[in-house]
Amino acid sequence: MQIISALSEVSDRYPALFVDLWGCVHDGLKPLPGAVEALQAYRAGGGVVILVTNSPRPRAGVAAQIEDIGVPDDAYDNIATSGDSARVAMFDGAVGNKVWHLGPDHDAGFFDPPAILSNPTPIERVPLDQAEGIVCTGPFDPLADPSDLRPQFLAAKTRGLKLLCANPDIVVDRGERREWCAGALAKLYTEMGGESLYFGKPHPPIYDLARRRLAAIKEVSDAGILAIGDGPVTDASGAMGENLDLLFISGGLGAVETGTAPGGDPDPTKLNAYLAQTGVSPTYVIGTLR
Repeated sequence: MQIISALSEVSDRYPALFVDLWGCVHDGLKPLPGAVEALQAYRAGGGVVILVTNSPRPRAGVAAQIEDIGVPDDAYDNIATSGDSARVAMFDGAVGNKVWHLGPDHDAGFFDPPAILSNPTPIERVPLDQAEGIVCTGPFDPLADPSDLRPQFLAAKTRGLKLLCANPDIVVDRGERREWCAGALAKLYTEMGGESLYFGKPHPPIYDLARRRLAAIKEVSDAGILAIGDGPVTDASGAMGENLDLLFISGGLGAVETGTAPGGDPDPTKLNAYLAQTGVSPTYVIGTLR
């Protein structure tokens, strides 16, 4: 493991980057200092940037969202989302025709059929007691304890409903506020004995999609791809499982535990303890993407 201070120290070894968004490029409210500029400089040198995000939104929805946040389209080449992978599975009938949507109203676009399917399964959103499966794009209230959904999950598990998880993230930090994600709900459902289906990081479907998006631009072997992320369970585990080199952002979800101040470097002793605790084995570590 090598601690670096700038992406440019190692980026010339990699023709392509798979870059996590939340916690690496933005904090849900604004771009993180230096991140956009680092990606713009990398692309100016000929590198390809694929944003690989566990957002339940389709690619176009994420593009619009990050534009509003302030991430310009010249900072990346394409986007692979957990939502796109999960939508294909849903419209292939992975959890049935009638589904209970567990998620906020702003995720309604998830139920628009993807153009790549010529004969999508008709999907109808219904109340839980009429559902053949659950589609989880996130909690109704991101600040509420996931255990509040135990009664609904018990009823669903008893009926053998599968839960399609469109975002395996457990938590994200929106500015200074930590919020629950769909992954926390899917984890609870699994712990209660239900079956959850995952399509985002660290699971293979989203990496397959990212490789297809990359191949449409440039042929790059896995050895030429550097994954960048801050989530031990999602970004790091996914990169390690796919045998991709990993640049771990210590100033994201693990900022406190690694002693990483805003814009600074991690404390080596705290970093090593955190990596040992989480099982993360990165190629490189950087405080923030810059």
